[in-house]
Amino acid sequence: MGADRSTEAVAPAEAATAGASAPVLRTEGLSVRFGGLAALDGVDFAVRRGEIRAIIGPNGAGKSTFFNCLTGVLRPTSGRVLFNAEDITGLSPDHISRKGIARSYQITNILPNATTLENVRIAAQSRRHGWSLFTHHSAFRDIIEKAEAVLDAVGLRGKADDLAANLSHGEQRNLEIGIALATEPQLLCLDEPTAGMSAAETHDTMALVRRIAQNLTILIVEHDMQVVMALAERITVLHYGRILADGTPDEIQRNPRVLEVYLKT
Repeated sequence: MGADRSTEAVAPAEAATAGASAPVLRTEGLSVRFGGLAALDGVDFAVRRGEIRAIIGPNGAGKSTFFNCLTGVLRPTSGRVLFNAEDITGLSPDHISRKGIARSYQITNILPNATTLENVRIAAQSRRHGWSLFTHHSAFRDIIEKAEAVLDAVGLRGKADDLAANLSHGEQRNLEIGIALATEPQLLCLDEPTAGMSAAETHDTMALVRRIAQNLTILIVEHDMQVVMALAERITVLHYGRILADGTPDEIQRNPRVLEVYLKT
């Protein structure tokens, strides 16, 4: 056995590496019960900073419940959620958003009668200036520039003045990602980001996720296995509220338990 490193000084470079490899998000014994039903049952989970992690599983496996706990929509019955080593269990969605976790939803969550730019601008303003009855948003040039940069990132700059209701389905889903990005998150939770998309739209959204992942940690709940296998560095499989398996895409595709209960191949 080597020496006990707990008594040794850690070099600055080594300390920085350790910090970078520490989980940005961790859950400990996370459980949610609805009466006698365990939607989540003792989930221990960790995701590294900068990772793209997919969460898959059959319908009813607990995927949406898990996302709801991470983002404050649901308070867990027991267990903890830690973000940047801080316990955020049970905080409101607004507080968790301000900590640096953003989310897109299965059903598009946009303001249909606002322009594409306004949708993103409102999200950006919530982080930088708050609200004022006496100052028009156009006075905040940095907010407009931030919103325009986000639209560039999600490929919607050319649709800035279009009503969100008039965008295609794929464009609306990408606008929702843009709204999330405008809140300047560290962790982005994407719930079925390619649901209902055409093959071309799916391809474009996958490219978008790869681009934004250069500066973010991303969790994806997704049913399209081609999307999952192409994007994720690691995959966590939920089944009846528990983690059935966790590994690389290749490991998951070869896992006999996963093949039996989910992939069916």
